[in-house]
Amino acid sequence: RAWCFAVDALRGERTTRRAHDSHLASPIWDPSKAADVPVGSRSTMEGRYFATTKKGEVAEWKIELRNMDKDRRKDAVKKVIAAMTVGKDVSSLFPDVVNCMQTDDLEMKKLVYLYLINYAKSKPDLAIMAVNTFVKDSQDYNPLIRALAVRTMGCIRVDRITEYLCDPLQKCLKDRDPYVRKTAAICVVKLHDISPRLVEDHGFLDQLRDLLSDPNPMVVANAVAALSEIQEHSEVEVLKITKMMLSKLLAALGECTEWGQVFILDALAQYDTKDTREAEMIIERVVPRLQHVNGAVVMSAVKVILKNVERSGRSETTFPIYRKLAPSLVSLLSAEPEVQYVALRNINLIVQRYPTLLQHEVKVFFCKYNDPVYVKLEKLDILVKLVSMKNIDQVLLELKEYSTEVDLVFVRRSIGAIGRCAVCLEAATERCISVLVEIVQTRVNFLVQQAVIVIVDIFRRYPNRFEGVITILCENLQTLDDPEAKAALVWVLGEYADRISNASDLLETFLETFPEEEPQVQLQLLTSTVKLFLKNPSQKPQQMIQLVLSNATGENDNPDLRDRAYIYWRLLSSDPEGTKDVLFSKKPAIGNNLGQLDPELLQGLLANISTISSVYHELPDNFVSAENRSMRRHRTSSSGGVVSFGENGESGLDLPTESTKSAVGGYEGDKEASHKCTIDDLLGLGDAPAPVDQSQPHHEEQSGEQGTQPAGTEEMPSAESALPPVDSMPILLSVEKGKGLQIRGTIMMQEGTPVFHLHLLNTSQSNLSGFRIQFNKNAFGLSPASQHVKAPIVEPSSSAQTVVQLKMDSDAIVDTAAPSVLQVAVKNDVIGVSYFVARLNLESILSTTERLSPARFVECWQNLPSECEKSKSFPHAKIEDIEEVVAKLEESFLHCLARRKVENSDRLVLFLGGVVMPKSEPLLIELSYSQGRNGVQCCVKCERTKLGQMALEACCQMLEQYMVNEQ
Repeated sequence: RAWCFAVDALRGERTTRRAHDSHLASPIWDPSKAADVPVGSRSTMEGRYFATTKKGEVAEWKIELRNMDKDRRKDAVKKVIAAMTVGKDVSSLFPDVVNCMQTDDLEMKKLVYLYLINYAKSKPDLAIMAVNTFVKDSQDYNPLIRALAVRTMGCIRVDRITEYLCDPLQKCLKDRDPYVRKTAAICVVKLHDISPRLVEDHGFLDQLRDLLSDPNPMVVANAVAALSEIQEHSEVEVLKITKMMLSKLLAALGECTEWGQVFILDALAQYDTKDTREAEMIIERVVPRLQHVNGAVVMSAVKVILKNVERSGRSETTFPIYRKLAPSLVSLLSAEPEVQYVALRNINLIVQRYPTLLQHEVKVFFCKYNDPVYVKLEKLDILVKLVSMKNIDQVLLELKEYSTEVDLVFVRRSIGAIGRCAVCLEAATERCISVLVEIVQTRVNFLVQQAVIVIVDIFRRYPNRFEGVITILCENLQTLDDPEAKAALVWVLGEYADRISNASDLLETFLETFPEEEPQVQLQLLTSTVKLFLKNPSQKPQQMIQLVLSNATGENDNPDLRDRAYIYWRLLSSDPEGTKDVLFSKKPAIGNNLGQLDPELLQGLLANISTISSVYHELPDNFVSAENRSMRRHRTSSSGGVVSFGENGESGLDLPTESTKSAVGGYEGDKEASHKCTIDDLLGLGDAPAPVDQSQPHHEEQSGEQGTQPAGTEEMPSAESALPPVDSMPILLSVEKGKGLQIRGTIMMQEGTPVFHLHLLNTSQSNLSGFRIQFNKNAFGLSPASQHVKAPIVEPSSSAQTVVQLKMDSDAIVDTAAPSVLQVAVKNDVIGVSYFVARLNLESILSTTERLSPARFVECWQNLPSECEKSKSFPHAKIEDIEEVVAKLEESFLHCLARRKVENSDRLVLFLGGVVMPKSEPLLIELSYSQGRNGVQCCVKCERTKLGQMALEACCQMLEQYMVNEQ
């Protein structure tokens, strides 16, 4: 976009311009000749801005930028942008360029905004000067300027400017002009990338969802694109398509741009239809996209259709939609080679799942002379998958023709494709063998060797058949120099030694050069010679076996060859008949599923058609690391060293590093503090022993005695009866991430003290012991009372349940983006450190003993500013039994303090309150509803706005269980 701004601005220059002073009369531009300059030479005129000028040009530009003449200033800005484009540092002109923002000239604004985007990060203190102009331009009468202002503010990644973006962005999302709305939708994504908290606090996600119902299809497409982008970096469901939304997306599909269609189609591919009728309706609306000129639209449409075809329950032969897919896929092969390759990789997946879809289009996949080799190789792979008895002759003729090409890799794969055809189609094996024999008879060294390798594979697939070919192979013995081809022919000599009259003579020619052969040839020679001896135990084979065994055991340093030779030697010495059973036992035949993907993997790849995953033929999890997927969500706070783990709190860290040492927990400074000690030992970053509580007598840890109390560990209360059921506790650490250790857990209040219930499951092969635990800094000052976890040794395939007592320290409270997220590190003596996240609920942070009085509720409500208030409405829902709601809130230690009826209305209001530990912060809740009618509103006030947002989400989630939605 930055480059587009520059080009648009430069192209907007007028062809003629008055010469105001001698500067414009330079040799680069002569106003007297302006009339002689043809229109087509505009690029020559624009090129003067990029011409090298004399020393001191920055000082000249500074003077020109301060000139009162508008044309002179614009000319100077263009020169500055040109210098910036070629990499010259013009940041020293920042104040002068910013002063040029105050103009009605759209071209000038684009140039200045481009400059700001480039240098605002290095000049944040000066960039703040432009905020007022940005805000003013976001309210301009010209929609282009309004959109330009919001887009530029979103591109400037400076926190101080981002704070001023929210209000203009909210207005632009509701702007009367669709161009402004669609630009603002994309700006929300940029803001979310900078600060997800701001997006959530200002309700931008809800506004984006509202834009899905916008009458303008471009706005709908951009809203879908924005929500899809945010969904990739968020664990919560941001884009949820309902039945009503589905019809609106389908209506917008045919009227937006091609890339807007791609975003909408990708969103539809994530929608799970409710029944067959809905699936067929989606297919019917998406089918016209198959004729689009853009290949991305076609492939996205194919993905949506294939998913819904499976849900419709119709087969390939009965559903006519399959006949419409084939021409669309074939048309992609007339594009550029790069597009062809991507299309072929996707088609490769489709034909594996739907083999009859393109069975009549096999000629399309014949290679052209000018196809790049990567396209040819993909076409070969698809040809083999489409081969059938109806087209085998055509395919074999084409493959034989390919064997005369000059590219050796392509020739090798072509001959290999003939063998794959024989393996897949038993009825066509004879024809394939005939073609291979013709290739061997060409006497071309490279072709003969590759054909020998392929024929041997056919022998293994169909043993004791086509033995007449062996003579032809043996005639070309002297032409073989490739190790793989030699090993293949030696295998034939040993396998069919009883049917080849001169097998011993042929093998003897290889034995003469035994020490110089490649390891794979030596191994095969050893085995084939032993087979020859067992089938023909005459004097010559006996001499040959002695020669081979002596060479393999005495004059060779290859351990594989030496070990095999010793095994054969001992077998032959002790039990010759047993050796026959070993060497001549029935071997598994080569399968006919060559090149086929695992069905489960194939299903996952079909769901990712038109993405890079379908090109790699790998699921996204295999080549996109967890750290890269969550990179945007992980930010380190500038104060306190707190790590933000995103909405679900997942760190994506697998191994502790030096950065992890300071980030996961931020334990620096006073190592005597209880919430900062021994983090090096916990995370495996140091060798310092865990500190011992000097007030307690020292005990040695003895894993064999259950009553042993580890040093520094407080005595746990007897609370087995209060342990929650294992199935009710969420999985905090999966087996894969825990390297064999699974952890379930939940935090709750027990006798006025927070405790962490843990269930440890060991699926590894080692005993797990020596568990220790630590928390990152959090919004409630929570930390373990002791880092040592009182748990028995967890043996393989067994589990243990334990309780970790927690404490709350008001001095350890830090402000975090997600108060409900508690980041935990657990270490044991075998696996090491594992990181996971636990969720805090209201029951785990509200006091069970302290209670708000109605008078304090009123006082706090009046004293807290409006910024501390968070609310959410449910206009289409009603509460049927308010007493059940009150009882549920009481269980979470939110006490009902008063009830009031609104005058002249049927609205009822409940006032509830709780006390947040450890600082006894009041949490105020106002719940209003109409008895038996729609309309519920929940309002929360708390001094800490993030804590209030957490409480609001928890209350609304609980209310949804007792509300009836009549929308």
